[in-house]
Amino acid sequence: MSQRGYVHVYTGNGKGKTTAALGLAVRAAGHGLRTYFAQFMKKQHYGELGAVREHLSGLIKMEQFGLEEFHSSGTEVKKEEREAAQEGLAAVDSAMRGGRYQVIVMDEINVTLHFGILDPEPVLNLIRTRPENIELILTGRYAPPEIMAVADLITEMREVRHYFTSGVPARDGVER
Repeated sequence: MSQRGYVHVYTGNGKGKTTAALGLAVRAAGHGLRTYFAQFMKKQHYGELGAVREHLSGLIKMEQFGLEEFHSSGTEVKKEEREAAQEGLAAVDSAMRGGRYQVIVMDEINVTLHFGILDPEPVLNLIRTRPENIELILTGRYAPPEIMAVADLITEMREVRHYFTSGVPARDGVER
């Protein structure tokens, strides 16, 4: 992809941010473009991991940088969470500058910023210094204003209704 890349932000409280990023990665794969998909704050098994590794591993590489348990609001940031997120940031930087990938996804990066697991400045520096041809996608609730300010495309997912609020747990193949 020799054309100019843009910065996308998929945020908001509605479902579909990671799904939108995955859809973009699959679309890119259909054109022979390679995607590096870094999942921050995640270490659990999600269906996309198996699908990508089994069927699209030559075009999409997925790695997770998080702990088994998801960080919850009001809890103190663990040293291991911070280390995993910093490892993810370094991996994204390496993938971005390595010349192999045309699309980079930083899944749930906005949440890591919201909870203070990462500071915004290193993420902003990645955005500012990315190679011109890289399409960069940042997902997650609570996108901070400074990230929104540098984005070329912002999509906000808004929850209107979700069965989760009536007690339906996350289901394999749909939410995870």
